[in-house]
Amino acid sequence: MEVFVIVSVVMLLVLGALFVIPKSRNKGNAKQASSNTSAKTFRSYTKEEISAHNTRTDCWVIIKDKVYDVTSYVEEHPGGDAILNNAGGDSTEGFFGPQHGFRVFEIIDDFCIGQLKDS
Repeated sequence: MEVFVIVSVVMLLVLGALFVIPKSRNKGNAKQASSNTSAKTFRSYTKEEISAHNTRTDCWVIIKDKVYDVTSYVEEHPGGDAILNNAGGDSTEGFFGPQHGFRVFEIIDDFCIGQLKDS
């Protein structure tokens, strides 16, 4: 009986570690990527330039006057093709909708390529 309890505790610890370790790795990478993003110099884009990037294979969006190239994320987007609704345009309203959890705010900076040029 004692052996069963010990084996059960060890298995629970191993399973718990499998769930905790990947999450902590992701958080570390997200923080590192965010700090790398802040070191970049960004270019300014006009709405006309951004509007040309409006397909599944070339998808840029504007969120709060920043420009994001989300092409590599289109296929991974949990909301499916909803990400394409505003491809090449302003996606601020959809981005801040109730469907997004806090994680989206952690990863979005990785896709930032510039800012919207003043009209």
